Amino acid sequence: MAIICVDAGTTVIKAVAYDAAGAESAVARRETVVSRPAPGHAEQDMAAVWDAVAATVRQVATGDVDFLAVTAQGDGCWLVGADLEPTGPAILWNDARAAATVDSWTREGLAAAAFRINGSSAASGLPHAILTWLREHEPERLERSAAMLTCGGWIFAKLTGEAVAEESDASAPFMDLRARAYSPDLLAMFGLEWAERLLPPVRSCPVGELSPQAAAALGLATGTPVVMAPYDIAATALGAGAVAPGQACDILGTTLCTEVVVDSPALDGDPIGITIALPEGYLRAFPTFAGTEVVQWTCRLLGLREPAELGELAGRSAPGAGGLTFLPYLSPAGERAPFTDPLARGAMLGLSFEHGREHVARAALEGLTMVIKDCLAATGATELAPTELRVCGGGSASTAWLGMIADVTGLPVRRSADAEVGARGAFLVGLAGTGAAPSIAAAAAEHVRLRDGVEPDPARQAFYAGLFDDFLTLRETSAVSWPLLGEMRSRGRT
Repeated sequence: MAIICVDAGTTVIKAVAYDAAGAESAVARRETVVSRPAPGHAEQDMAAVWDAVAATVRQVATGDVDFLAVTAQGDGCWLVGADLEPTGPAILWNDARAAATVDSWTREGLAAAAFRINGSSAASGLPHAILTWLREHEPERLERSAAMLTCGGWIFAKLTGEAVAEESDASAPFMDLRARAYSPDLLAMFGLEWAERLLPPVRSCPVGELSPQAAAALGLATGTPVVMAPYDIAATALGAGAVAPGQACDILGTTLCTEVVVDSPALDGDPIGITIALPEGYLRAFPTFAGTEVVQWTCRLLGLREPAELGELAGRSAPGAGGLTFLPYLSPAGERAPFTDPLARGAMLGLSFEHGREHVARAALEGLTMVIKDCLAATGATELAPTELRVCGGGSASTAWLGMIADVTGLPVRRSADAEVGARGAFLVGLAGTGAAPSIAAAAAEHVRLRDGVEPDPARQAFYAGLFDDFLTLRETSAVSWPLLGEMRSRGRT
């Protein structure tokens, strides 16, 4: 058995080769560029993304390959023409140009009404918001476009010549989750009936064949099976072994994504977070707009060379950071989990001359960790509450942060043994999709391995329980100022 899996993230594209035993045998990585041509905009050159995919696959390809599986960043709007070539740059999941539209939908109750059908809160980086903005500002591009894909759909189209939507990608914002099909009611709700022609057919775990053109570009055999796995946050949960209801995963990456597997969509609760259709069940997920970028920002602020130094510096402060509280909402798009507010902004509260660099470092990590607990609480999991939290992503390399996560959540924290967990999830889906395994759960039982874990400290857990309540109170108080701060930013741009 030789398998190659691609994980096309927002800033790095990876290709992983697996040997006959299912172990990682080679990994290739290539960075990609996110351009920000205007305030709030986040775009990528679609051709450059494809070139990076082809280059990384060529780097790890040796001999015959049983199948190629792909996972990628989700949401956004990747428009192509009838020839499946881009009609412009991809507009990404963290784009904020349509923030005002989402804000109006929220105020008018449309976002909450849509949640009762699709299980997902509205966000500026979702297709309905982007398409609405494009119709007003770039209608000629829409006229030239024949299909709206996601990153995974774009790569699958380049590999196979087929334009399809995998169920996880299609889940938000246009899917009726119970029917697992596009909802005409949702399209009408947002005045997007005209966009129906752009929606590719929905398929569960699409499997195609590598086209001659793609085979030549990748150095693989024509006709090699190609599997489109769920998009990255869902594939990562699967790759971490979260495959059964009640199992939880947290991706400590560009997005800080807390996820719990559920057996049915809960559409009657608070309209927050997103619900993703999996090949087997559903995933309640809370992907924030700000994750490890907050860590990187704090490192730059404090003059640290790498995130490991931040954890070391934070360890010099006692829990609570000397009364310093950090609200980690630094994204220009605001926040989308576990609440939605395009005007949300970060804050360092309680600063005085008594605070030093170590307090700032600890407050930054504690603020991010409070968000994780907030997201776990928002899942509403009670009957099948998580008994452990599996973590992955770049942030999982920080033992200091993992200890803090265990103490704040009260859950044992365990790391995956894989270097590339999203690719492992694509590997599991590929095995099930090609018939090499009877199910994703069976594939996970055979191939998912965990390494060291961190247990919560009872004393620190009790301390952080009170601090979490304080964090929520301070956020609520600060939120009153977010509209004013938004007006100030607008005046500064004129």
